[in-house]
Amino acid sequence: MRPLQLGFQLDPQQYVPAVVSALTTLVIFVVVFVLVYTVGKAVVTRTVEGSLERREFDPTIVSLAVSTTVVVVAVLSVAIAATVAGFGVVLAAFATLAGALALAVGFAAQDLIANFVAGIFIIQDEPFEVGDWIEWNGNSGVVREIQLRVTKLDTFDNEMVTVPNSDLAGAAVVNNVANDQRRVSVGFGIGYEDDIEQAREAIIDEGVAIDGVLDEPEPSAPVTSLGDSAVVLSGRVWIDPEEHSYGAVRAQFLEAVKERFDAEGIDMPYPNTELSGTVEVSGADEPAAVSGD
Repeated sequence: MRPLQLGFQLDPQQYVPAVVSALTTLVIFVVVFVLVYTVGKAVVTRTVEGSLERREFDPTIVSLAVSTTVVVVAVLSVAIAATVAGFGVVLAAFATLAGALALAVGFAAQDLIANFVAGIFIIQDEPFEVGDWIEWNGNSGVVREIQLRVTKLDTFDNEMVTVPNSDLAGAAVVNNVANDQRRVSVGFGIGYEDDIEQAREAIIDEGVAIDGVLDEPEPSAPVTSLGDSAVVLSGRVWIDPEEHSYGAVRAQFLEAVKERFDAEGIDMPYPNTELSGTVEVSGADEPAAVSGD
């Protein structure tokens, strides 16, 4: 019996050109990618970094821009190398997939992207810095750290609050220590029969005596309103917010003026309401029943 013979034979020489062609294409891809990526990274990133530094951008923004540039250069290097090597079909499929992925990620990370963009504007515009006391949307705190996505603050109860940067960028932020001087205003109500000049002198004297109050602008106490039960004088003193605490100075001001008013017999009336009219009582003419032994 003859041995079974197959109908085809494996000829290695038939596959040598295909293997050589594939290897050649791969080598071309790798060489072009390395060349373009190396040159592009060195030139483009240096240009971006130098340009931002000359414009005195924050180092955090410069670092983010350089990192983003490196990623862009890498993607472009892959595209150029694939084109030169003849991977047109693969490149088209890759571009379609990348576009769809970018669209999906964009929809899913809208808030995240908004926070990053807001963080860049906050870092660059510097509406506040680390250590500043700020207020926004009824909240307040001292800035502990500014990151690209969030800003961390310490409240006056020593609680840490993490706020998305988009919330701060879209709100009216009050920076209480941005200027060299800040006014501390406290309303003091006195009775209508009390002497306004005496009360004003007491308020100014006590304000001047507080540690940290500036000589210029001078303390003052103008009449700001006539209430239902009191004449209101606004005690106004100025401080350097970097050197002295607003809250501490205000508390001292209140206490000192209250003690001075008490000592001089100046009334500080509280709000009161006077009712007038008549009251009718039904059944008042009927005799009350009295019982006894």
